[in-house]
Amino acid sequence: MEKLTHRTMEDFAKSCGVSRPTLSKYFDDPTSVKPATRALIEAALRSSDYQPNLYARNLNRKRTRNVGILVPALTDPFYAEMVNRLELRLRNEGYWPIVFSSHGLPELEAEAVSTMLSLKVAGVLAAPLGQKSDPRAFEKLAQNLPVVYFDTYIEGNTPFIGNNNYQSVATIVEYLCRSGEPPAYFDIPHVNHNSPERLASYVATMKASGFEPVVIKTNAAYTWDFERVGYEQMDAILDAKKLPRKTILCANDRLAFGVMAAAFAHGLKVGRKKGDDLRVAAHDDHPLSRYTCPPLTTMAQDFASMTANSVDTLLTFLGDAEAPAATIALKVSLDGTLVMRQSA
Repeated sequence: MEKLTHRTMEDFAKSCGVSRPTLSKYFDDPTSVKPATRALIEAALRSSDYQPNLYARNLNRKRTRNVGILVPALTDPFYAEMVNRLELRLRNEGYWPIVFSSHGLPELEAEAVSTMLSLKVAGVLAAPLGQKSDPRAFEKLAQNLPVVYFDTYIEGNTPFIGNNNYQSVATIVEYLCRSGEPPAYFDIPHVNHNSPERLASYVATMKASGFEPVVIKTNAAYTWDFERVGYEQMDAILDAKKLPRKTILCANDRLAFGVMAAAFAHGLKVGRKKGDDLRVAAHDDHPLSRYTCPPLTTMAQDFASMTANSVDTLLTFLGDAEAPAATIALKVSLDGTLVMRQSA
């Protein structure tokens, strides 16, 4: 049967036989109206194509049910996974996530911050670019809205939930040292605080273990195109026959994807078996890491805890959690877990 058409809330309210304020109250919280009224409205919804314009209605409130999610790049599997988890959790809590990607560009990040302010979102979960971010834009954002940083942060007093890079890199360095040749560290452009923290942990752990740190410094300028950086630099190193060690620890999985592709192009076999030419390990446990050839040994970030802590902290600010805001930790560092696969 063809569904009835209603263009406005007034039209739909008349069709239901209820007042517009009652209908609006239902859309805010279905349990806030009488059961008989709720049944009447829901029966009308099933026979109509009417969809409430929640976006427009939210803009008319002092506080909306929208939450902004800002990440540097949705093409990055780590951020894609985090956005997926954050969206689902926020929807379960009754909020409408609005996702922004800065695509690695500071001007787009600043535009996203401005847009979230103009949309009057209830709060923001942000992974800022870091090095290229405008601190003043985020300071203004935090002055007007509850903000929680995840994965990376802007200096200040805004709560942050991220990986414990010192623990996680130390764990994988110690594993590589005891299972074979000590690793050289393949660095990436330092786009945010994670990069220097991981490098510092590598150097400190190697020295503490009695080994000389060997760092393959990146020759790339600021970029988020890590796969390309890894491939091109590894290709040049192998062409020049200047590979410093046969165990390589990459700063992140995306860099490792490029490194492994270059090794394959040069006829090298990556793996930990006898006769393999090169061991490669990395950090993050991107969703694609288990599907490389061979599957990538890496440090898994705690996606579940990062999601839960980020949303719980924001909900506390919004008054939708039992814990008082005064109990919020300004910094939560989550330990990583070693995932041993066939690459190292």
